[in-house]
Amino acid sequence: MNPSHPYLDHPAPIAFAHRGGAADGVENTATAFRRASEAGYRYFETDVHTTADGRLVAFHDATLDRVTDARGRISELPWREVRRARVGGSEPLPLLEELLEEFPEARWNVDLKAESALEPLLGLIRRTDAWDRVCVGSFSEARVARAHRLAGPRLATSYGVRGVLGLRLRSYGISAALRAGAVCAQVPERQGGIPVVDARFVSTAHALGLQVHVWTVNEPERMAALLDLGVDGIMTDHIETLRTVLSERGAWS
Repeated sequence: MNPSHPYLDHPAPIAFAHRGGAADGVENTATAFRRASEAGYRYFETDVHTTADGRLVAFHDATLDRVTDARGRISELPWREVRRARVGGSEPLPLLEELLEEFPEARWNVDLKAESALEPLLGLIRRTDAWDRVCVGSFSEARVARAHRLAGPRLATSYGVRGVLGLRLRSYGISAALRAGAVCAQVPERQGGIPVVDARFVSTAHALGLQVHVWTVNEPERMAALLDLGVDGIMTDHIETLRTVLSERGAWS
């Protein structure tokens, strides 16, 4: 399938380092992304929040509490305080702009965690001319649709929950509206015990020119089963495991 956006111009299947490879506890840090880059990864998944003074931080949670030695909501703290927090007690939180600069060849799947991050993210992409390097996703279909409306077709976007539901319904032959302009569906293998990804789902997505990227897959047998279904990308915390699975299949690029 020919890529519908330059962001996807890479041999499939695409290996994504989820939060840089979160298995060792230093997720979404420059150290994690450096390790993934050294392992040969070129696609990274991360998340963004904005600080109280508008800085765009690569971090998953709304608060610092779970993985850092600090406390508080990122949106309520200035960057001068957030920058003191340490993931795993040692690693600082990076700004997304710093990551784009340090890894100029990498492509980034960015989960837009908060509405406040939308315009700063688009501003950063414009300022750094990173249109071919960033795909924006969100659980909120309305948020990612707004990003696409503001940026236009230069911006690669994935479906939110509503878009994925529409695609799942279409795979069963049920009419459902889908937002134009998305380039991929990024989905869990199952949701609430209900399968999301199967041969029918993948076939329907491909017929619509969409890639299917599955998160977050850490077991080698599940990686193999999904690759057998023809998915176009896998996001994993266990970067060595995915590299091994793809290498054994002659699919590591």
